[in-house]
Amino acid sequence: MQTILEMKIAVNTRFLLNGKLEGIGWFTYEIIKRIVLNHPEHEFIFIFDRPYHPKFIFAENVTPIVVPPPARHPILWYLWFEWSVWFVLKKHKPDVFISTDGFLSLKTNIPSIVVVHDLAFEHYPQHLPFKFRFYLRKFTPLFVKKSLHTITVSEFSKKDIIEKYHTAPEKVSVVYNGVNSLYKPLSVEEKIAIKEKYAQGAEYFVFTGAIHPRKNVNQLLKAFEIFKRKQRSNMKLLIIGRYAWNSKDIKQHIENHPFKNDVFHFDYMQVDELCKVIGAAYALALVSLLEGFGIPVVEAMKCNVPVIVSNSTSLPEVAGDAGLLADPNDENDIAHQLITIYKDENLRAKLIANCKIQSQKFDWDNSAVQFYETMINALKNQVT
Repeated sequence: MQTILEMKIAVNTRFLLNGKLEGIGWFTYEIIKRIVLNHPEHEFIFIFDRPYHPKFIFAENVTPIVVPPPARHPILWYLWFEWSVWFVLKKHKPDVFISTDGFLSLKTNIPSIVVVHDLAFEHYPQHLPFKFRFYLRKFTPLFVKKSLHTITVSEFSKKDIIEKYHTAPEKVSVVYNGVNSLYKPLSVEEKIAIKEKYAQGAEYFVFTGAIHPRKNVNQLLKAFEIFKRKQRSNMKLLIIGRYAWNSKDIKQHIENHPFKNDVFHFDYMQVDELCKVIGAAYALALVSLLEGFGIPVVEAMKCNVPVIVSNSTSLPEVAGDAGLLADPNDENDIAHQLITIYKDENLRAKLIANCKIQSQKFDWDNSAVQFYETMINALKNQVT
């Protein structure tokens, strides 16, 4: 390594996909962009697995490199990290390699920082196709062991990694997600316009995220049915997100819901529209079986929209006093919280006030500084 003051930093940027940024992609974009702009003294090598959009080359101190194959399958994951990435690292000899998607090259001798967002595949392996869960369960423990330092996004996930992989606590740090600055409270007029556009002018609960079994959308749909049967309300439910793996029965549930005229599904939305749809909601409902963090919760809180979340994993940590907690395995409990927030305006007003306080804990600027300092400390400790 040259010096801590002047480094060559390689970054896995394969999730920087124009118009298709999701959880890992946004984390990569927001953290790495800030580190690049805050540290012009360093040289950055961005490693892509396909042609990239110029907007992801954040400054002149970034050198983009595209190496095949496009890594979207376990076999291709292996080939890309163990051969393509390894070759780039061997050729360019960076001082450190950052990988924000949980994967590393086991062959390289370059000090590596890995971000493991959650261990959902360990707790709910049945929700993933065999080839994906096999790869993740076999290699993730090796990546954590290989890494100079592991970063994760919640205290829940930190505890999970330490316990599951017998990792030393000092080798795992928490760096919270932040939220896009477009998420902010809407005016009354803006809310009315969004409700007219997406919910026939009615109030609505909203879920947003990739749709697969771990997101527990079927339980939310059952809870909404109970809510509708117990309340004389024109309330709608908006489900926003792409159908991912094992989602056929969820799609059928939405299409055949007893109150299907009050349930609307919309595919992936760009952030400039999604921020408005979340901002106009009566409440956000995210009752996942497991979340390493739960970015939509913070997005809602930034818009002063209260949340209903699972009473387990990272979600109570992220929601704090700005949300109601429900048992994700009990549709009656979820329905009870939907009814509670609908009927109790004083409680909802209190939750909205708490949104303003809780959401301040999650800021990309602070997280980027924390990420960088964690990396530097790990490198210094390695030297000493």
